[in-house]
Parts: sequence; C-alpha cells; structure tokens
Amino acid sequence: MAEPRTIRSKDNPLLVRVRKLVADPGAYRKLGEVWLEGDHLCSAFVQRGGRALQAVVSSEGWSRPALRQLAAHAAAVAVVPAELMAGLSTLESPPAIGFVVATPTAPAITPDAATVVLDRLQDAGNVGAILRSASAFGFAQIVTLKGTAALWSPKVLRAGMGAHFALRLVEGADAEALAALRVPLLGTSSHAGQALHEIDLPWPCAWVLGHEGQGVSAALAQRCAMALRIPQPGGEESLNVAAAAAVCLYESARQRAA
Repeated sequence: MAEPRTIRSKDNPLLVRVRKLVADPGAYRKLGEVWLEGDHLCSAFVQRGGRALQAVVSSEGWSRPALRQLAAHAAAVAVVPAELMAGLSTLESPPAIGFVVATPTAPAITPDAATVVLDRLQDAGNVGAILRSASAFGFAQIVTLKGTAALWSPKVLRAGMGAHFALRLVEGADAEALAALRVPLLGTSSHAGQALHEIDLPWPCAWVLGHEGQGVSAALAQRCAMALRIPQPGGEESLNVAAAAAVCLYESARQRAA
C-alpha cells in the first residue's frame, strides 16, 4: 500500500478538486475524475476489479483495519481530519472513506445487449434506482439520451449503490444513436390495450423510460415496437418512473426465467 500522507489544509489541491466533484454534477466530465463516497461504493468498485487513483480517509477511519485494507486499492492515500472530510460530502453523517477514480471512457452501444434507454430523466434518485433494477434483473446496458441526469454525479452514484460497476453505461447519446440497437424497443403507456403480463416479451429487449413529467418523446415512442400498460388495479396512475422501470424489468426477467 502507498504510504499515506496527512492533509490538514482545506486549500490542498486534492481537496479543492474533490469539492468541485461534489458540488457540480457534471464536473467529472471536465476534470476526468469521479468521486466515490463511502465504503459501500468503494468496495463495489474494488470488487469489479477497479483501482482508485486516490483514497481519502478520515483520521478516525484510518484507525479501522477494514478501511485501511480498502484504501490499499488506491495508488495514493490521504488521511484528513474529520472536519475536512465533512467538507467532501453533502451527507449529514459524512463517510470515513472516499475514492477518486478516473472517469470511465464512454463505450459504444452494444447492439444485442439487454438495454434500458433513459430519455431526459431529471431526478438523480430515479436514475440511480433504475440502474439498480437493471443490474438486479439482468439488463447489461444503460443508454442515456441528452438531458438525462449525469450518470457519474454523486447523487446518482449514491442512489445506484454500486450498480454502475456492473453495467455498460453509454451516456449522452442522441436518439439517432439508438439505430445501433438490434433489439426491439419497448415502451409503456397507460392507454395501451395490452398489459405487460399478457404478451410474451422479447429477450433481449430495450425498455425505454421517459422524462418524469413529459414521458418518452413522440419521436422515440414511434421507434418502439410496442407500448404496454402496467395494470394498476388501485385506480390511480401512481407509479413514478423508477417504480415503473422495476415492474417492467422484473416482468422481463420473470418471463425469461419461466
């Protein structure tokens, strides 16, 4: 493991850079680095074979053998006082460790992968939750269209709970790029005649999920091979997009298993 260095100044260039990554959801694109906050995210990154550029550990955290062992997966280690660690987080209880990692290179779309397409989703919590559902139900690829919340922002990362590292993430695509997909696109509509469970869903496929208020754009909806209804016997159209995504992805996984 790299010999740790102690940082006591809030003006240290490393801490200034991390604060920029925390404050600006899109800063990772400019700085070429991503901030992973907390031992859960850092461990998920390591479990997928990742090696961090930098570990930042609080003084209290450095006394814990498990966090020292986790920090060993970084090329450099910095130990900081608790008050400086608090400045690197927006959480009420800041975690004791974080990683700075290189911003992943955006891959090309894999044509035959089971995919989730996100069309201008704004809420970071929704985006992260959808990534978790995709990973859980066997969807290997996420394609986000321009206008969707930044995938590697701190809020999306926290909501994703490590799912990022199990998925192929294609960010900032335009609708024309979806022509590269060779799997049928599926959408949802409360007005659709057929319910989700009433037909044999194709596998692999690409589920298309749209803006929280406006839904999927009309042009993208026209690309979908079918639009399906999620039955809501309670009588209210009360599912938000993350919940709807979980239902759709689960049904695809259920039918595949059956």
